[in-house]
Amino acid sequence: MTDYNFLKPYTFEKKNITIKNRIVIPPMTEEMSFSNGEVTSDELRYYHMHSGGAGMFITATANVNALGKGFEGELSVADDKFIPSLTKLAEAMHRDGTKAILQIFSAGRMSSTVILRGQQPVSASAIKATRNNSETPRELTEAEIEQTIKDFGQATKRAIVAGFDGVEVHGANTYLIQQFFSPHSNRRTDKWGGSIEKRMTFPLAVVDEVQSSIDKYADRPFLLGYRISPEEIETPGIRFDDTLQLIDALRQKPLDYLHVSMGDVWRKSLNDKSVIKPLNLTIKEHLGNLPLIGVGDIQTPKDAEKVLDEGIDFAAIGREILREPHWVQKVIDGDEDAIRYTISPEDHEELGLNGTFWDFLLGAFHDGLQLSSEPHTKDDREKFNNALDHIFGGGK
Repeated sequence: MTDYNFLKPYTFEKKNITIKNRIVIPPMTEEMSFSNGEVTSDELRYYHMHSGGAGMFITATANVNALGKGFEGELSVADDKFIPSLTKLAEAMHRDGTKAILQIFSAGRMSSTVILRGQQPVSASAIKATRNNSETPRELTEAEIEQTIKDFGQATKRAIVAGFDGVEVHGANTYLIQQFFSPHSNRRTDKWGGSIEKRMTFPLAVVDEVQSSIDKYADRPFLLGYRISPEEIETPGIRFDDTLQLIDALRQKPLDYLHVSMGDVWRKSLNDKSVIKPLNLTIKEHLGNLPLIGVGDIQTPKDAEKVLDEGIDFAAIGREILREPHWVQKVIDGDEDAIRYTISPEDHEELGLNGTFWDFLLGAFHDGLQLSSEPHTKDDREKFNNALDHIFGGGK
């Protein structure tokens, strides 16, 4: 076995929580929950099958209230009735010492009246997203904003009761928290919008509420992470300098890590082509000692090791872990030649990629699957990563 740095443990010293290695499975949409958001047996099988190797496993996102639902088959943590199935999910993810993190969110305007069963989507302001088939949302009232913040706190309580090791606040990928921070989706003139400082109010209030819930209900060390998208491509929209200001504010909160959502971990700016330094490296400089999770087309052990060599604390492996659930185990066993970097359509059920999850992958993520039955090149990967970054940046 090669003495890789990513196989070494990491201790969150403030919480005295040790992660057995620096590999993270990031949140990936799987659309396998029941229509009401309850965990299914197929979902439990998938999480158990892919757990055990990585140090941390972050779930697909779970909505904190009914209006937060963004797609069918989405996890929910909006009610106590979900605790029993979420408990089973945490148990499935705890295989061989892997830490289980529940990602929590509200979709905001990235939903529809069909998904919300006749309810109009909501957002910071009544501004339609630039994506095809988007609907104009309803502006949340101040009372609804305050209740949504409380909903994040209640979701955290349920994650604690269910046995998770932490929550990740999903402030990325154009969902509600990002919508409040964005000058495109937030045109408010009250305390929740206007200046960049006011547009930070909602994200920071959510973090405060989640931490308050941890302080009140956690009977054990419990992690708090935050996921962020560094830019938007709309005008007006979030620019990288805006994000650095938000990161500076987040650093003052009791966060345990920051997770940057990108299709390519070494991506540069979508808007400023004069930027020659990967955004993650600049972000790490701003974070200081706050740990950073880097994600985006990390496939080989060499890829993961480069992430740590550049000072990023964790390497998140997404698409590759779908193809190779035993990636970490094979590296530890010195069996790297046996790692699969393609996936055969015949193997999807064997890999736990069943039903709606497989349909979703063949649709939205087809070009990133690297099917063994189809030709694919490095150029194809770069095109797919670019497409992902435009999605994460708010484009079509």
